[in-house]
Amino acid sequence: MAIGLIKSRLQAAYGAAATYTVIGEPTTVDGAARLAEEAPYQFQAWALGLVGARRSGQVKKGADKGIDGQLYFHDGSDKSRQIVFSVKAGKLQAGYVRDLAGVVAQEKADIGVLISFEKPTQQMRSWAAGQGFYESPWGKHPRLQLLTVGELLEGKRIDYPQTAGVNRTYKQAPKAKKVAEPIKGLFDNDERGD
Repeated sequence: MAIGLIKSRLQAAYGAAATYTVIGEPTTVDGAARLAEEAPYQFQAWALGLVGARRSGQVKKGADKGIDGQLYFHDGSDKSRQIVFSVKAGKLQAGYVRDLAGVVAQEKADIGVLISFEKPTQQMRSWAAGQGFYESPWGKHPRLQLLTVGELLEGKRIDYPQTAGVNRTYKQAPKAKKVAEPIKGLFDNDERGD
């Protein structure tokens, strides 16, 4: 979660100018599969970090009420909106999509996203598409969305209103101020007598 927070704050403070590499973080589907096998809960946190979400309040292993992660955003109203996530590293089953729809309804979430390794079947995609849309001032967004780890690594994103500063999952960092040019000669070795 700490890496996700740092990435979120770098993005908020520096925007596109924030360039960095996280050593040890998977950058391929094979690397993600290894992480899922060796450390399933770390895989879950990593997958949620790909979309700017964080783990749900339950840190304990075990029952999580079907919510692996959450993302909060504003869509122009004063009320925060919620996206709930389910992350599945194993075999994808149609029941997972139906379960997510139930969690979205129970939690009164605006959007639900299932992140999986396996590609959803056409039947799963059709069922998810039949669950309607979340309507924002910027258009319609599918209420249930199915994304694979491969799609996320290729740059596909969640369909939700992404105007400037709407992701409110983490406390926002202040915008970076332009750094002043260093004063020439202030710490040069030749002027200190070293």
